Amino acid sequence: MTIYIKNHHFNYEMEKLVRLFFPNDKITVTEDSTNLSEPYIFAALQEDSDGKQKVAVTVKTEEFCESSEAEVKENSDDPEKNTERLMATELYGLLVKLTGMKQPWGILTGVRPIKLFRRFAEKYGVQYAQEYFQNQFLVSPEKTNLSAITEQYEKKILSLSTPRSFSLYISIPFCPTRCSYCSFVSQSIERAQKLIQPYLELLCREIVFTAEIARKCHLKLESVYVGGGTPTTLTASQMTTLLNTIGSSFDISTCREFTVEAGRPDTIDSDKLTAILTGGVDRISINPQTLNDSVLEVIGRKHTAAQTIEAFELARTVGFRHINMDLIAGLPTETVESFTATLDRICELSPESVTVHTLAMKRSSHLTKQGKMVGANGEVPAARMLRYCEQKLTDEQYHPYYLYRQTRMEGNLENVGWSKEGFDGIYNVYVMDETHTILGCGAGAVTKLKKPLTEELTRIFNYKYPYEYMNGFDEMLNRKKQVIDFYDELSEYLSQICL
Repeated sequence: MTIYIKNHHFNYEMEKLVRLFFPNDKITVTEDSTNLSEPYIFAALQEDSDGKQKVAVTVKTEEFCESSEAEVKENSDDPEKNTERLMATELYGLLVKLTGMKQPWGILTGVRPIKLFRRFAEKYGVQYAQEYFQNQFLVSPEKTNLSAITEQYEKKILSLSTPRSFSLYISIPFCPTRCSYCSFVSQSIERAQKLIQPYLELLCREIVFTAEIARKCHLKLESVYVGGGTPTTLTASQMTTLLNTIGSSFDISTCREFTVEAGRPDTIDSDKLTAILTGGVDRISINPQTLNDSVLEVIGRKHTAAQTIEAFELARTVGFRHINMDLIAGLPTETVESFTATLDRICELSPESVTVHTLAMKRSSHLTKQGKMVGANGEVPAARMLRYCEQKLTDEQYHPYYLYRQTRMEGNLENVGWSKEGFDGIYNVYVMDETHTILGCGAGAVTKLKKPLTEELTRIFNYKYPYEYMNGFDEMLNRKKQVIDFYDELSEYLSQICL
């Protein structure tokens, strides 16, 4: 499919919208419309005889040819965004006619729909935001309602953050094996075992260095998240070293949540769990993804459903009182029936929070490389799975506290964090909303410096891979001194807004 654009620069948004309907097709965008090659989309910004602007869209395939246009209204706070939305709406209508599919999130293609909903709600009220989502963005009533509920819970967490707040992310980029759907930067321990100890030693040095920067900048720690990868690939002794370094380097007294992702049940034992709990961690995530053993085998997991349940019960015995469990809707060979059986069993375990992801087929994952991405014809099974989640988890007294989306998601759906009252994962909300500064340590970590009360972000990237991280360590630490410069430049601004 070729998208020809004329007299505008909305090419990125047009491409993303088309990809919702044709996730597996090669899509080319060009401004050269002298020779239109089928199948194509032509999207133009034009002037009529009265000098008024209008958007005009044509979709042409071998069996379909239809056009649509609409006048650009001038009564808008953001004329350019309004024109872009109008063009997307006209294109969306034609694509629905062509494919017979409606998208649950309408023309929205962004990662953070709740953040967008909040902007409208704060400026014009919740009812206006809901009506705008449905009427202007063409979001379904179900997803609009989910957005409204999630935003209410997010807002409570966001109110805890101050201009001097920050959260800490620690990366452990090692896994027992690489899952077939994974696109994260991680190394299997079969290939990288010898790197773990020297990596940990340098990581602890970076943590100490970063903590000193946080002190100099007078920052207040709100949450800590140790992720990856799979942090529990570390031994109990290595985990103790890591957590003791964090606890002795940072002022943990203000920390509201300390999470370690114990994602793979086959990496969990009593000694590691005891080390994690003793190290000050109050939240862990044990991630089954599914309790269907045949699906686990397909996606490259080396544990069984029984091991997941054993790991969960062991964590309870050790003393953890906030356990999250991750599921993925839409995994290869997973049926709606087996997914609902998984969720029912998870609810019997009664974790404090459940995060339900929709499979996102990233280009760098093995599944995508093997050509197993399946396009949506009608409603994909993942949509039924998520609908059951919403019903079941609501009945079990969970509520949605954060939501985000990714590109190439099965059925153009979403990821939702559900929790019982008092157990919302605050780091998840802060990082997704981009509420305050995130200081990142370790391979693949990104430090995001947030100017309070604005949308301005400055990013400092660590090296992605462990061997790069280790080889370029001193240069990377020097790069991190930019944090001090950033807050020095903000000192007067912060003193004014903190009055």
